[in-house]
Amino acid sequence: MKNLKLKEKVIESLVSVLPLTAIVMLLSITIVPLASGVWTTFLFGAMLLTLGMGFFTLGVDLSMIPMGEGIGVEISKSKRLWIPIVICLILGMLTTLAEPNLTVLAEQVPSIPSRTIIFSISIGVGVLLALSAIRILFRIPLKNILFVSYIIVFGIAFFGPVDFIAVSFDSGGVTTGPVTVPFIMALGVGLATLRSDKHSKEDSFGLVALGSIGPIFAVLLLGIFYKPGSTEYVGAAIANAETTSQAALVFAEAFPRYFYEVALALSPIVIVFILFQLVSKRYKKRQLMRIAFGFVITYVGLVFFLCGVNVGFFPVGLLIGAGLAGSSMSYLLVPVGIILGYFIVAAEPAVHVLTKQVEDVSDGVITQGTIRTCLSIAVSLSVGLAMLRILTGIPIMYFLVPGYAISLGLSFFVPSIFTGIAFDSGGVASGPMTATFLLPMAIGACTAVGGNLMTDAFGMVAMVAMTPLIIIQILGYIGSVKEKAKRRYIEDQLQNLEEAIIYFD
Repeated sequence: MKNLKLKEKVIESLVSVLPLTAIVMLLSITIVPLASGVWTTFLFGAMLLTLGMGFFTLGVDLSMIPMGEGIGVEISKSKRLWIPIVICLILGMLTTLAEPNLTVLAEQVPSIPSRTIIFSISIGVGVLLALSAIRILFRIPLKNILFVSYIIVFGIAFFGPVDFIAVSFDSGGVTTGPVTVPFIMALGVGLATLRSDKHSKEDSFGLVALGSIGPIFAVLLLGIFYKPGSTEYVGAAIANAETTSQAALVFAEAFPRYFYEVALALSPIVIVFILFQLVSKRYKKRQLMRIAFGFVITYVGLVFFLCGVNVGFFPVGLLIGAGLAGSSMSYLLVPVGIILGYFIVAAEPAVHVLTKQVEDVSDGVITQGTIRTCLSIAVSLSVGLAMLRILTGIPIMYFLVPGYAISLGLSFFVPSIFTGIAFDSGGVASGPMTATFLLPMAIGACTAVGGNLMTDAFGMVAMVAMTPLIIIQILGYIGSVKEKAKRRYIEDQLQNLEEAIIYFD
């Protein structure tokens, strides 16, 4: 049975990755020729990505989701309110400290030590997750907390260094990566499970949304207090593989690093689970074996996935961005970004986790296909706008302020469950594919046109995280309007039927 599920997951991931591979191939034989070694490295990366996403999604189903829900249920039973709050604080910090994508982004930020950034962001995520627990336990509407939080965020942004605004919003998207999202989302479901009121399902969403705000606070405050004197970007070195054998060697040399990084990333969750099981004794032996097997599958999947995207996709994204922006047809950067954005979101591993959970929680009313289509449209729009921003130098706040104003305004007119799903999906959509392919593409393009990397190239992740907030809430608004119209129609038909019965009587 597990073999059949694994085959199903791998085929699903293959379907997600093939369009992106085809687009890169088309670009490489037309506008942006790639060296054979680079192209081979990309293909190796695509294969690892496909296998990794298949293993990862199966492993999450077997381990992370049942574990997160179980912890959420148990801590919500506590009669001492401080216990779930403190546990969420600790879990938020631990799961963030070793998030692989956060480490990649932190190494790119000048003037502030990487460890300082990572530790500060982990505190920010922990505090906001603790706030999420308070919200669920006391039934505080998510839109109220989001409104106040973003008012404070933009207030700080206007006083912070301009060069750190884009990076701060990027960090909010990158932090909610493949390690943290499945666990945090399942934790939210568990926290809301014991409540039997009509709002329990909608309150299970929102942990990722609030967790994404913590890093923005942290980086903005760091930018203010460190007062960096130099914000010159120093990019990571790219391996120069000219032949297929050299490309294979690049992956062979990279694997040990990702085996270590993923082990580091998952170890806090494993330790927390062991302590949780010793205290609660919630799971039986068979369940423990299933979860342990799921952890192994998740580990292997993340190693394959992260090695594939970081080694295979990063250099290709950089070269394509530089090639398009540096050509006589630099305007093609925008439509190519739109097309890539539409297909790349399907290759984000955490998106599969989100769509499945949305369908389960909504009892099939909101299907996985609907959410994926909405996310694809949203991300394509955001990548197109980000590329336009690189070519024109438009400040990112010109997009973020109206974008978040619209999304927060919509939250007062749509069903609450759609607000939670929308703000969660913003963090989920901006995952490792965005950080290791689209962001390098933006850096390459910005370098080619001579723009400011810190203000123009950074911000790609922030744009990807913003547009789903609007698109999915619009979907919710349309759905609510249709539902009201349907109810009015049924009521009118019943009233006509009653009048007809009275008439004949």
